[in-house]
Amino acid sequence: MNQVGPGQSIPTWSIGAAVVFVAVAMWAGYRFIGMPPVIIVGGSGVVAFVLWLWTHRRGAIDPAVILPPFLLTVACLEVHMIEEYVAGFGPAMSRLFNISWTEHGFLLVFTFIGPIIYSLTALGLYWRIPLAGFVACFIFVGPGVAEFTHFIFPLIKPAILPDDPQPVTQVINDTLVENMRNYFIGTTGQYYFAGLYTAVLPMVPGIYGIYAVIRESLRRRNANAYSIKQT
Repeated sequence: MNQVGPGQSIPTWSIGAAVVFVAVAMWAGYRFIGMPPVIIVGGSGVVAFVLWLWTHRRGAIDPAVILPPFLLTVACLEVHMIEEYVAGFGPAMSRLFNISWTEHGFLLVFTFIGPIIYSLTALGLYWRIPLAGFVACFIFVGPGVAEFTHFIFPLIKPAILPDDPQPVTQVINDTLVENMRNYFIGTTGQYYFAGLYTAVLPMVPGIYGIYAVIRESLRRRNANAYSIKQT
């Protein structure tokens, strides 16, 4: 199971797997959607990778520290996804950036694949598996902190028919994207984007999760330094 206890470094295979995870996610996002997911996933992945290496360099974080905020983050994220689905987040993003993110693609990733990853990560955190620590950091940073982008999207002028307030349907990159809503405040007069009302929900436990793992890492470093000093 390759458990890593306190004082043990992260195995090389775990570091390689984390790099592959981010690379594949970026490639899939670009291949099936477009450039925006590459920027979001890539940026979140790099920050999460650095956070993971720094906080887990002395071994896996105690499950009692990292598991509760992780579970709270993904639970709040699922609540947030309900609003995004109802308000048509994927197609709205397609209209905003001229990308091919259909409602089907949104459901496939966040409703079906996502919970599988969350469940396996929770088990991995409980068993102190190093790679699970990276995924948790990625969730804290990406679907957690990065949700603040919802407050920026209403201010961005859509790439497709920005002055038309009605939903549109058209083919983008050989993919038919239906019911693309326009949430541009300059057209609608309302400050809203799909998922905005609940965006803060996963941010709170996500930010706390980052704080918790950093605090635990510092505590272990100080305890180790004190131990060495006593000897």
